Amino acid sequence: MLNPCFKKTIRAAVAVACAATLAIGASACGASNSGNGSDKVALLISTLNNPFFVDLRDGAQAEANKLGVNLLVSDAQNDSATQQNQAQNAQSQGAKAVIINPVDSDAASPAVAPLLSANLPVISVDRSVTGEDVTAHIASDNVAGGAQAADELAKAIGEKGDIIILQGTPGAASTRDRGDGFKKEIKKYAGIKVVAEQTANFDRSEALDVTSNLMQANPNIVGVYAENDEMALGAIQALGSKAGTDVKIVGFDGTDDGLKAISSGTLTGTIAQQPKELGKQAVQAAVKAIKGEKVDKTQSIEVKTVTKENVADFQ
Repeated sequence: MLNPCFKKTIRAAVAVACAATLAIGASACGASNSGNGSDKVALLISTLNNPFFVDLRDGAQAEANKLGVNLLVSDAQNDSATQQNQAQNAQSQGAKAVIINPVDSDAASPAVAPLLSANLPVISVDRSVTGEDVTAHIASDNVAGGAQAADELAKAIGEKGDIIILQGTPGAASTRDRGDGFKKEIKKYAGIKVVAEQTANFDRSEALDVTSNLMQANPNIVGVYAENDEMALGAIQALGSKAGTDVKIVGFDGTDDGLKAISSGTLTGTIAQQPKELGKQAVQAAVKAIKGEKVDKTQSIEVKTVTKENVADFQ
């Protein structure tokens, strides 16, 4: 009997080969890729080098297994051109619906437009697709979450002092919404000034470098708002002993590492999303669309502020 991991590798290799050789055997390729004749749903992830999106994928996979759907997962590794190619491949592989978590909301439009023109249901998750009328959009309320982060950071620093913002990937809807929500709310605190903001692309190592540079130019900051937990953790590394003491940091996502940092006192708070729920509901919407059932155009998943007082409830 073949080892299950070995059989899985064979199936993956056959799927890739089939995508490249549809002209010589479309029906055979479909059978090899699906295995059980179930509907195929493509999940195009911006990057799996981020715990949040790993959880999103896992939630989607669990629901796909439950509903008997063959989930085809692709990792764009934060490259929009790669994601566009993956969207084309999803269609050629016989996907009956596509779930996309865009690398860049603006750049995702050319990837999505041909799918919609072919009457293929498209579900955007976590990040929207600019300028395209997708079948459904499922996301956390990032604007509200940004405002919650502003209130928590203001409270932590005594409603006064200089702060910096670590922005996510330029062009991503989540970057825009988390930033807009935060900046609108922080203006309510007259004693707080945003002295610098710079992208670190939702990446921990980039955030370490960016925070170090911004600290040199702004040595007196008392607060950092990071638009995801990975960047918050990079800021913690850059700040060293100042993290959580002289400088308060608030992140976004509620990842396991973020929650651990709250418990240890280096991270003041985070806005917890429910990535597995995002993935779950995206698959549910895709299956409804395939069946021709009504799908809610927008679905918002609640976010919650996590601090040391309630972090145990999330761990």
